[in-house]
Amino acid sequence: MDTKQQLSKSSVTLHWLVGLGMIVAMVMGLTLEEMERSPEKFDLLKNHMTIGLLVLIFAIWRIVVRIKNGLPQPLSEVPAGQKLISKIVLTFLLVATLMMPISGIFMQIGEGHAVYFFGMELIAKSGTEVAWLETMGKIGHGLGSKLVMLALFLHIAASLKHAIIAKDGTLSRMLGKRVG
Repeated sequence: MDTKQQLSKSSVTLHWLVGLGMIVAMVMGLTLEEMERSPEKFDLLKNHMTIGLLVLIFAIWRIVVRIKNGLPQPLSEVPAGQKLISKIVLTFLLVATLMMPISGIFMQIGEGHAVYFFGMELIAKSGTEVAWLETMGKIGHGLGSKLVMLALFLHIAASLKHAIIAKDGTLSRMLGKRVG
């Protein structure tokens, strides 16, 4: 159970698993955009899908924990505007951990392609395009990735602000330490 002074091991572990998974998937996605069509690109795409699906699995678990425990309470006084921005960014990041993998799945299915998990077909290639699903997937994945990068930047900047300026223990708490 999370408390104001210390987050549970599951909260901390899931935060870092999902966060690092999202970053790895984003780096892979940006790399894929720059690659020419090739067997290497296809292999990287399959690995990107695997990371995305792992993120989805752990994100669902994380959201269940977050719903049970609520968002972590601030350790220092935060102006109302910053508190609102924090809540919006954290909620968006939680939603994005579902939205990005799901929109990727929509894109693959919409294009008639298979969805792979650890190199195995999880959803078979249909060969049939579903234009509306492909469009939804591309918009969600494309716009979503840019919004995730912005939200992640704000999240990291806020973490550094808490560590360097406020020195309130927020970052230490997310590293599993008891504070206060």
